[in-house]
Amino acid sequence: MPQARWMRRLAITGVIVCFIVVVLGAYVRLTAAGLGCPDWPGCYGELTPSAAAHAPGAQAAYSRPLDMPKAWHEMIHRYAVGTLSLVVLAIVALALRSRRARLVSLPLALTLLLVLVVQALLGMLTVTWQLNPLIVTAHLLLGLTTLSLLWWLTLSLPMGSTWGASARGGPGHSISGGAASPFTSAWRLALVGLAALIVQIALGGWTSTNYAAIACPDFPTCQGAWWPASDYRHAFVLWHGLGTDYEGGVLANPARVAIHLTHRLGALVAATALTLAALFVLRRRGLASARSRAWAVLAALALQLAIGVTMVLKGFPLWLATAHTAGAALLLLATLALLRCLSARPSL
Repeated sequence: MPQARWMRRLAITGVIVCFIVVVLGAYVRLTAAGLGCPDWPGCYGELTPSAAAHAPGAQAAYSRPLDMPKAWHEMIHRYAVGTLSLVVLAIVALALRSRRARLVSLPLALTLLLVLVVQALLGMLTVTWQLNPLIVTAHLLLGLTTLSLLWWLTLSLPMGSTWGASARGGPGHSISGGAASPFTSAWRLALVGLAALIVQIALGGWTSTNYAAIACPDFPTCQGAWWPASDYRHAFVLWHGLGTDYEGGVLANPARVAIHLTHRLGALVAATALTLAALFVLRRRGLASARSRAWAVLAALALQLAIGVTMVLKGFPLWLATAHTAGAALLLLATLALLRCLSARPSL
């Protein structure tokens, strides 16, 4: 079916482009290029930083001088978002055209479009509200939500592999209700793991947007202590009002320590929840069809933990800090694949 082939191509392309967008967003954040172009969607009123460089009058309208490398970092990210927008629009158009054939869930496709629109709005506010941590963290979370929706859509498309098994009947044949209980238990454990991972990603975003990563430059201790002086009263204040330039952070070091410590504890909770879910799948005979996904979760989890620890020990090099966001995205995709496989369990 030509429409099915095109939908699969678009969905896979969307996942790849969205993954690139998420990683580029992290790179922009880490290189302090979020305000490289102080307006939106252009750059000093122009389509490219090069054009802005040849328009001194346009630069004069803004208080920030043009920093060409940072401006290009920001605009490349925006160009990638524009490409992703075109892919999502094509997916929605094809979903509407093929709605009678029920090629994909139309509500899922429309939700994807809505999330992308809100994401674009947050992207604008990220710049105009000068890197407000709440907005930047929400921007990261919605970016990963977009990636998750595209991945779920891809997994939902019919294909020969069980990776995309239809929810109407997953791997295997009809079995008795009692035999299906391991799927239900595993699905619940995976759902708990996913919830813990989402909270941990939010904590990671809050850590990054408040420049709290370097608050604990050692591991496993923090500033040479297991529990250094920390300020939880101010660490998680979500709103500080408008008119503040948040580039470089505005919190005192004890508040940043509190954020970093909470992120480490969150990593422990999320790792435990995901490991329990994966091991449950691996130890149950009736869940053989989901074992490859469980191994993928464990592999992605090990990679992410290794990146996080190495990043601290190496002094937070840029490439490792960027890879940490990529690792979080991969772990999210692996967890969703496991959850999808378990939700597509054999019919009773």
